[in-house]
Amino acid sequence: MAQAVRVIVYVPRELRKECGGASTLALTAATVRELLCEVERCHPPLYRCICDETGAVRRHLNVFVNSMHLRDRQGLDTVLAPGDEVVIIPAVSGG
Repeated sequence: MAQAVRVIVYVPRELRKECGGASTLALTAATVRELLCEVERCHPPLYRCICDETGAVRRHLNVFVNSMHLRDRQGLDTVLAPGDEVVIIPAVSGG
């Protein structure tokens, strides 16, 4: 089992009102799934914007650990290392 480590979560401008205006959050978790549980515990409104009712990341958001998208790693089971940066980016679309 992975050990919980301290990581930085970068919150996009569009979601900052859901966590008191913070642009970054310093949280402790072993995996991205645990990190999202910490977000739910500490900032429930932010969690509801990131995850749907099943706990999956909403389709219009992209989550990166450092420079790699979760889908290119182990998804929510991606293990976090000390100093990792988790970045939440809203999907961009248009025409």
